[in-house]
Amino acid sequence: MGFRQLLTKVQQAEAALETRERLVADDWRHLKRTWKETWTPARIIIAGLVSGFLVGRAQPLRTVARSGQFMQLVTMLSGLFAGGTAKVAAEEAGHAADTAENVAEAVAPEAASSQAAPPQDVSSTTGP
Repeated sequence: MGFRQLLTKVQQAEAALETRERLVADDWRHLKRTWKETWTPARIIIAGLVSGFLVGRAQPLRTVARSGQFMQLVTMLSGLFAGGTAKVAAEEAGHAADTAENVAEAVAPEAASSQAAPPQDVSSTTGP
């Protein structure tokens, strides 16, 4: 097979692919339109009732509770939540302490420096 024949064959394959893409896009649009048209309110209610009945008959929570894994899952999730909450609370407390120190220094710089200095003995500074 020559180069021109291969090139022609590739062009034919590309044309066929584009045609298929257009057909698939048309089919997809048709499917979406008919899918939306078929879901009437009555059918939605019936589908909800049937699926609720089937889920109720399956009793998934009883099966999970009997296996003991349900309590492990709850315990693990509560520990994960508590650990994350404690970390966030500690970070917020640290930020609040830093902010309070900055505000105290800005409002009364003399008070902050006097608290940092040790108190002087009053009796030694007074004369006899």
